[in-house]
Amino acid sequence: MRLGKRTAITWHSFSYWWGRRSLQSRLIGAYVFIILGPCLMVSYYSYRAINNTYVRDAVEKNSYLLEMEKLHILNQIEAMERAAQMAFEDKDVKSYLANEREPDVGELVDFNTNAYINLMRIQFNNPNIEHLRLYSQSPSVHEIWPMIYREERVISEPWFQKGMRGKGQEVWAFQNTDSEPMQSYIGLTPKNTPKISLLREMSIPAGHHIGMVQVDMLLERFTPKTYTKVQDSQSQMFLVDDEMQLFTRTDHSFLPGNPNMTKAIADRTRKYQETGEWDIHYEENGKNYLLINTPLDLIHASLVNVVSMEGVMSDISHTRNLIIGANIGFIVLVTVIANVLNAFILKNLRRLTEAMKKVRRGEAYSGITIRGGGEVGELAHHFSKLMNTINTLVAQAVQKQALSKEAELRTLHNQIDAHFLYNTLENIKMLAEIENQRTISDALTSLGGMMRYNFKWCGEYVKLRDEIRHIENYIDVMNIRFEHPIELVLNIAPAYLELEVLKMSLQPIVENSVKHAWPGGDTETASRKIHIEVEEAASDIFISIRDNGIGLTPERLASLNNAIFNTKEPDIELAGPGKGSRQAGGIGLRNVYQRLQLFYGESYGLEVQSKTGEWTMVSMCLPKVLLTGENNDDEASNRG
Repeated sequence: MRLGKRTAITWHSFSYWWGRRSLQSRLIGAYVFIILGPCLMVSYYSYRAINNTYVRDAVEKNSYLLEMEKLHILNQIEAMERAAQMAFEDKDVKSYLANEREPDVGELVDFNTNAYINLMRIQFNNPNIEHLRLYSQSPSVHEIWPMIYREERVISEPWFQKGMRGKGQEVWAFQNTDSEPMQSYIGLTPKNTPKISLLREMSIPAGHHIGMVQVDMLLERFTPKTYTKVQDSQSQMFLVDDEMQLFTRTDHSFLPGNPNMTKAIADRTRKYQETGEWDIHYEENGKNYLLINTPLDLIHASLVNVVSMEGVMSDISHTRNLIIGANIGFIVLVTVIANVLNAFILKNLRRLTEAMKKVRRGEAYSGITIRGGGEVGELAHHFSKLMNTINTLVAQAVQKQALSKEAELRTLHNQIDAHFLYNTLENIKMLAEIENQRTISDALTSLGGMMRYNFKWCGEYVKLRDEIRHIENYIDVMNIRFEHPIELVLNIAPAYLELEVLKMSLQPIVENSVKHAWPGGDTETASRKIHIEVEEAASDIFISIRDNGIGLTPERLASLNNAIFNTKEPDIELAGPGKGSRQAGGIGLRNVYQRLQLFYGESYGLEVQSKTGEWTMVSMCLPKVLLTGENNDDEASNRG
């Protein structure tokens, strides 16, 4: 979680820093990023391809050398097997080794002249063979150096015990020294020369041990590339026997500088013998090596070629540096070209920016001319149009403010004159009360309330409570004219009385019903009612004003709504006998609709519905705003 939070903070900081850069800087950064990504990918895959090519070439080259050395070893194995087979199948040799009695002089001379000479010829014909030795189990056999010995001289040697376990089959044994059977008797020191021995037990008859055949070859002749004297710091061959002993040259060896390499080669050889898997890559002390192996199944050993990759890695590093240098040079060149081109392309944009800064500082806008098209030219054109519109709106606002102040002063002046009218109405009211004319007194009270409501300057918005009181005063005054008074029925929750409404927005609708809902003439409708109801839906307020008058025909209703919603000045001709005259009413409703649209927005307004001969209803929609300060609609939060 902490890592994710730190990542988010880092990204936010980078986004903020990046957002404050100039457009030219961001464009250059985008160019570099767009180019850098493909360059890095191409460089990465090119480097991998080159690296794989170098490694593959090194593996192929050294594998070939390894196969050539393996071929030489197989030839040496064949020579040793042939020598051992010839000695093993010689009947005179077997008879001599199996002799349980001491031979006489004639037998010794005959064996030495024939069989022994043949054994010497076998060794002389194979100069790479170091020794051909036969060991007899019989204590009566005469030893003929350096070929025939009694077993008692070597019976304790590990290699002899290994040969005995072969039960007449070929057994291969590796030795680190070339020891002589008579060395303990004549004071000889074993030669520190590794060798390989081919051992085969002799049994006559089967199961009756009589002796052992041994064919020795020095490893420097058996595998000359493993013990080469040529100075080579790039590769080194190892011969690994079945006991995981390593045999190799001592000069220019990798082992002194890599103490773990011996164990690594032995472990990988053991794993290869068990699973057939071989890991070619090896690293120690920061250096890379390739371990290439080939099995020597005939002698239960493996030949491993260790190749140093220092020279190859040096070539690869040089190639990598060339690729990186080429990429850097290419990116620098692209950056310089992009900077020059962007400076030329964004020249007009900077001019437009400077013009905007001057306007923000309050300087007069004198216009800007940008040649050519494109997005910058279009932006400059629209900016000029915008500034002209702003200047026009500012002039209109100043004019409107001046007119508003003038109207306010005129209203204040009218209020001064209204005091005289209020006093006069009060005097008349007193006279009506003295004369016990209560109807006239009440009508004068209502009329005074209407005058005060009209003359009082309190802004465009009032409480619904004040507008309803004004309508009640209006109905009281108008009922003086009628034999059957109009009844005002209110269905308004107390909480809605604090709602904000436009001043004089409901009164024209009620006045429209009073004038046009009921037909004129001598007879009047006995039951006249006007219902005012307030409902709420989706944070909006719906006020409906409904009368029980004669209603409108569908044609007249459609024409009336069209006149209300029409943007042009209406030409309403709806008056007619018995048809419900709505000409003046249509103009009044249109004025109310336009005021609602002006002050609350296009989502609000009013609608007229009617049923012929039964009723007409005007529905008004406005946002829910409490004039006391509470606001349940975000768009009208600062009204009142």
